[in-house]
Amino acid sequence: MSSYPTIDYDFDQQHIWHPYTSMTHALPTFGVVAANGCELVLDNGKALIDGTSSWWACVHGYGHPQILAAMNAQLHTLSHVMFGGITHHSAIEVSKQLVAMTSDNLTKVFLADSGSIAVEVAMKMALQYWQGRQQPKKQRILTVKNGYHGDTFAAMSVCDPEGGMHTMFGNAVTQQLFVDAPQTPFGATLLADDLTAMHLMLTNQHESVAAVIIEPIMQGAGGMRFYSADYLKALRALCDEFNVLLILDEIATGFGRTGKLFAYEHADIEADILCVGKALTGGYISLAATLCSDEVAQGISDSPSGVFMHGPTFMGNPLACSAASASLSLIANNEWQAQVSQIETQMCQELAEASHFDGVKDVRVLGAVGVIEMNRQLNTAALQQQFVDLGVWIRPFSNLIYIMPPYCISQSQLTTLTQAMKTVAKSVGQQTTAKTDTQFISHG
Repeated sequence: MSSYPTIDYDFDQQHIWHPYTSMTHALPTFGVVAANGCELVLDNGKALIDGTSSWWACVHGYGHPQILAAMNAQLHTLSHVMFGGITHHSAIEVSKQLVAMTSDNLTKVFLADSGSIAVEVAMKMALQYWQGRQQPKKQRILTVKNGYHGDTFAAMSVCDPEGGMHTMFGNAVTQQLFVDAPQTPFGATLLADDLTAMHLMLTNQHESVAAVIIEPIMQGAGGMRFYSADYLKALRALCDEFNVLLILDEIATGFGRTGKLFAYEHADIEADILCVGKALTGGYISLAATLCSDEVAQGISDSPSGVFMHGPTFMGNPLACSAASASLSLIANNEWQAQVSQIETQMCQELAEASHFDGVKDVRVLGAVGVIEMNRQLNTAALQQQFVDLGVWIRPFSNLIYIMPPYCISQSQLTTLTQAMKTVAKSVGQQTTAKTDTQFISHG
């Protein structure tokens, strides 16, 4: 371990922000000094099986030789250059790949810095499009509750307004339009009244609505909720009926996570605007993209400015584009299909037992996503230590114990993860006095 740098925990705790943490009551952190395959190595030498793919991004595992080779070659030739008035091979290649693998109507690519920025760009595209179509009153975004689309201001405005993470900002964010989240479970026929609120809102507000934005099939940070493809298909039809754009946020679901290359394929629909990120680079460096149709691009070009008004400093960063191109080449090999199918089957088998535990509300699996939903809020810091003691990196939130492992995970490693989930869920349940009836749902 002497070859690894020493982790200065005191400095970290006193001076460095971590996501969603307090600087006066900081949550404990674990020093990671190396990673390989599906394992993280702590500074004490302990290896942890990674159940989160570093927030759902590192789908090929750590240290993949193809991605590292691509980044190393790019680093020694052109690590960064401004994208204004300049182009380069890596940006062109990754854009070609994205156009080829997404639906046929998505032909234009905006390379962004992160998922939140991809959403900001999508929302700006929608508003500017209607400027170019002489309907400037279309300035609002409609979405469903329980959603999460990022932490920047426009993205916050379409996150859940009541139970989400950004409620304290209140009137500081643009006031958007919300309806209840879809209730029809994945794999089920659409409930008769599930789209009623959305239909009514569009009937009354379509003249002011620029776009509907939604996470297709799976609402991620809003509760790991899986909903019916019928809902998504019907929503596409409503957007067409009321002349509203459809933005699909596939930042968490894209590139195979739900068992399809993109989650919208479950419903066999197309987006007008599509956001991707996270697994785009295989989790090696930050990059996201917003794709749109020719029609959206033409409307933006017909707007008063004549150009799309957005241009990040690190837009089209060559190093990030080279990582993304290598990652997408791995995805294009289609090995992920068998991997995700195996992960889904194994999780369905191994997590089913947890549906009978005290304190468990629901157990659900879709693609390479496995969830144990508890009846009460969880103590993240306490459970985090329990998981580390069990040799895994699983980070619960709210009332959810979940995993979204790398696709390359072995069966034995996955069993270690599911066993740890059950061990901790059972421990939590033993502290719960009332037992709730549960139902295990297999979405295989």
